[in-house]
Amino acid sequence: MVCDDDQGILDVLQMLLESEGFTVFTEINSTNLIKQIQIDKPDLILLDLWMPLLSGDQVLKAIRSTQGINELPVIVLSASVDGDDIASDAGANDFVAKPFDLDVIVSKINGLLV
Repeated sequence: MVCDDDQGILDVLQMLLESEGFTVFTEINSTNLIKQIQIDKPDLILLDLWMPLLSGDQVLKAIRSTQGINELPVIVLSASVDGDDIASDAGANDFVAKPFDLDVIVSKINGLLV
């Protein structure tokens, strides 16, 4: 599942990940993410850090404190210079800087889904 407030990024990631054989769910509104995780039951989340209303680190902290989904692997995506530290502090399994390299994302996804 990919959560980003930029529809263009959602579209690109969905297209590229589906071409790699993944089933992709997208969510543009971070306030809906927990509900969508419980509905779609994804194996992993790609989560943007800077989003309106509820930031990625706030969403991640909510995921980590929600019974049943707290062990879900989460890779945080961000263009922020301190994004890696923020993601790590919030409980992310991994971090990818924007602009991202699809090969890096696929490699990190495969590493977490083994």
